[in-house]
Amino acid sequence: MIAEIITIGDELLYGSRIDTNSAFLGNRLDGAGIDVRYMTSTGDNMEFMIEAISLALRRADIVITTGGLGPTDDDITKNAICKVFKRNLIFHEDILERLQLRFSERGLKMPAVNQNQALLPQGAKFLPNKTGSALGIIIEERGKVFCSMPGVPHEMRAMTDDELIPRLQSKLGNKVIQRHKIRTIGISEAALSEKIRPALKFAEGVSLAYLPSYRGVDLCIKGVGTITAEVESGVELLVNGIRRTASKYIFTEDDRELEEVVGELLLKNGLTLAVAESCTGGMLGSRITRASGSSGYFAGGIIAYSNEVKTNSLGVPVETINRFGAVSAETAKAMAAGVIKVTGADVGISVTGIAGPTGGTDEKPVGTIFLGLATTRSSTHRKLRLGTDREINRERSVSAALNFIRKELLGLA
Repeated sequence: MIAEIITIGDELLYGSRIDTNSAFLGNRLDGAGIDVRYMTSTGDNMEFMIEAISLALRRADIVITTGGLGPTDDDITKNAICKVFKRNLIFHEDILERLQLRFSERGLKMPAVNQNQALLPQGAKFLPNKTGSALGIIIEERGKVFCSMPGVPHEMRAMTDDELIPRLQSKLGNKVIQRHKIRTIGISEAALSEKIRPALKFAEGVSLAYLPSYRGVDLCIKGVGTITAEVESGVELLVNGIRRTASKYIFTEDDRELEEVVGELLLKNGLTLAVAESCTGGMLGSRITRASGSSGYFAGGIIAYSNEVKTNSLGVPVETINRFGAVSAETAKAMAAGVIKVTGADVGISVTGIAGPTGGTDEKPVGTIFLGLATTRSSTHRKLRLGTDREINRERSVSAALNFIRKELLGLA
């Protein structure tokens, strides 16, 4: 079954609100085995809404809209629905009574304008709204399923999970869907594709999607069929090929973040960690402490942005900075060793670099980053050559630092 999502609202077109509804619905529909082929956004304009809905009904089996079901004058989605399906709005006394009860239970007097929400398209079915006043609307006609839901994200999400998806799944029969996620770090999308391509074997109904970000590349494998054993076998065939060729880049095969995986490795080895940060300004420590239970292995950190803090708080020798520079392998290693002495941690990780967009030189251009890693017995470093965007460089540096720790703990460095 093919689906199209239409989000309605001038605020989406003007950029004053970000459309998170499409992403949520796309994820839920895909999880139910429904292919989303189109996503459309349109403003609060009757002509444009009618055009968008009519086009969607011609090219999709399922059409879902969000937005424009409120009680005010700019909420005209119901009128557009009536024009598309050639139906009238019908007043529902029972719905009005439920609305009035909802307001009274909260100790509020219902504004008269809310009576408009008891006007609904003739012959439609309704989806209850547990957290708001606008009901969802379902119309099934000529083999198509049309659904309109509120645009308020938390109302739409509850309605989707509790009402819409179970109804749609009942129409899919015995379709079997299996997913497997492989999360990688330390390799680009293109390089990963080139590495695993010779080992990829696709059974019928199995697909692979690459999802790159500044934190790594996720591989999403999906198998669809009617026989569970065949679907599982096809997915496993593809997964095994990826494991054989890209094992050192895979940090998990579930939804865990890299910082969680690193934390678990530290706990497993009975080690504690401390951080010394310059250009990342605390981002690395923040990532580490996002993981629940991080107090069991994270000792703390020092943001050593200036050279004075590097020398006074971390003990980096002045001559090291004078000779090699604050952005250097030598300084990075000294920072990592210094934070171990200050905190008593078993492992120290440091980041120092030129995040940009200014500060670069011919010898050390913007995007030059050094990572230092030290234990009580040794120290090592990594040099990164990143781009010119400051925030991207900072985020990529944090992910690279976490991966540096992971590889060291696993003996993959």
